[in-house]
Amino acid sequence: MSTSSLAAPLDVELRPGRPPVARIDTPPDVPGWAAQYRDVLRAQVAEHGSLLVRGLGLRDPEQVGALFTRLTGGLMTERESFAPRETFGSGLYVSTTWPANQPMCMHHELSYTQEPPGLMLFACLTAPEDGGATAVADAAEVLRELPPEVRTRFEREGWLLTRSYNDEIGASLEESFGTADRAGVEGYCRANGIDFAWQPDGSLRTTQRRPAVVRHPVTGEACWFNQIAFLNEWTLAPEVREYLVDVYGADGLPFNTRFGDGGPIGEDVVELLNATYEKHTRREPWQAGDLLLVDNVRTAHSREPYTGDRQVLVGMADPRRLDAGATNPEASER
Repeated sequence: MSTSSLAAPLDVELRPGRPPVARIDTPPDVPGWAAQYRDVLRAQVAEHGSLLVRGLGLRDPEQVGALFTRLTGGLMTERESFAPRETFGSGLYVSTTWPANQPMCMHHELSYTQEPPGLMLFACLTAPEDGGATAVADAAEVLRELPPEVRTRFEREGWLLTRSYNDEIGASLEESFGTADRAGVEGYCRANGIDFAWQPDGSLRTTQRRPAVVRHPVTGEACWFNQIAFLNEWTLAPEVREYLVDVYGADGLPFNTRFGDGGPIGEDVVELLNATYEKHTRREPWQAGDLLLVDNVRTAHSREPYTGDRQVLVGMADPRRLDAGATNPEASER
């Protein structure tokens, strides 16, 4: 175990395969503690990409909301969500509803939007009996690990997200766009670089092209930044994918990803991406009362399968408009 150079006045443990962990004595005034240590905590996240704070004793959404606000100055309202969330006031959400026995593989939150959050905040009120960690992976390390032919194509073309909104699966139009009014939805799409088409049955299909590699807004480092694997059909459990294709058709899946030129992404590519993430994954089981801060550009996160009850609250902050980044001259000139 080593100690971070920016540890004082926090003692931060750095161990292989785990995110940095700061253990503290439970403060009597958690929001006040957060205001006092805000700069120190943010410096740790800037240095390491993530930080788990253990010992806060977080108990309820009101306390978590006050903590998040003191650490950020204000939380973002989520737009373009792919699944509904329970909310606790402005910008404070329950983690995305997802079957407990299925993983949510590594991704960067809202990477398909034009201004994704720069900072993710997670607070554990109820820890699961087993599993359920919010694991993290360094995006620059993942990018360097990818085979040149895969990396270069995604740098050159970016990636496409396709979505089909329906009344049965995923977030509703109002949950995604803040309105169910057709003109309002169209206005949002035009303002945010989203191609859209209303279907004969009144449903909506959208396509948006985004960079797969971006420059970190502070360090300038190239980072693998997307949800290519997470939102791809091949990441779904086989029986789920077969059911959705049977019901909605191959082109009507609630969400799917493609190469930037529209070409399909094969199962082998998705398996490669997930295997690369796993090689660089760091995990620490949740304990009730924990706080996890994640640099959303530098660090991907996941949610692992679990048993038992699990309640993790989520906040997003520091919206960023990111620049595409290429790691070789050939890719940047195309």
